[in-house]
Amino acid sequence: MSRPSRALLVVALASLATLHGLSGVDATVAETCSVASNSDRRVNYDFCVSELNKHRDSPGADAWGLAKVAANVGVNNAGAAVNDMAGLLAAKQPPPDARATAALRLCEKLYYDMELAFAGAYDETNARNYTAGKQMAADADSLVRRCTGGFAEAGLQPPEPVARRSAYAVQIAIVCTAITNLLISP
Repeated sequence: MSRPSRALLVVALASLATLHGLSGVDATVAETCSVASNSDRRVNYDFCVSELNKHRDSPGADAWGLAKVAANVGVNNAGAAVNDMAGLLAAKQPPPDARATAALRLCEKLYYDMELAFAGAYDETNARNYTAGKQMAADADSLVRRCTGGFAEAGLQPPEPVARRSAYAVQIAIVCTAITNLLISP
């Protein structure tokens, strides 16, 4: 079966967004995640729906509100990751070796920066400066990849909490970027 042309896909997505009132207050998490995943193949639809539905501000939110929810979820994950890394660095049994300590310290700093990037994405999106909000969410994605790259350069696998938080951070940054992008070009 042949794939539809890009132009046909864009027209279909625009029609779907209009049909579902994506820019209005009645957009649902499922509808927004569907359009986001169709516009950006990196978006995991099931992750998007599952994670955004957990947030208290999601019911009845439009795409603007859901972009802010995704950014807020990113802030919370990044903050929890900083706490996880501080705990790993303080662990006495077994103490991390010098390479692991350096990689954890790098990640701790990058996740703190990621927390600020997601907070900036929230603030910019809230101010309806969507291009800046999208860029800040994309910056968060870049920061998590630098963290995991630090472990790879040290020849180490990230500890489980870092690996889990990193996988989550990449996905929520992609979701935040994709939903914010829908606001730029509805």
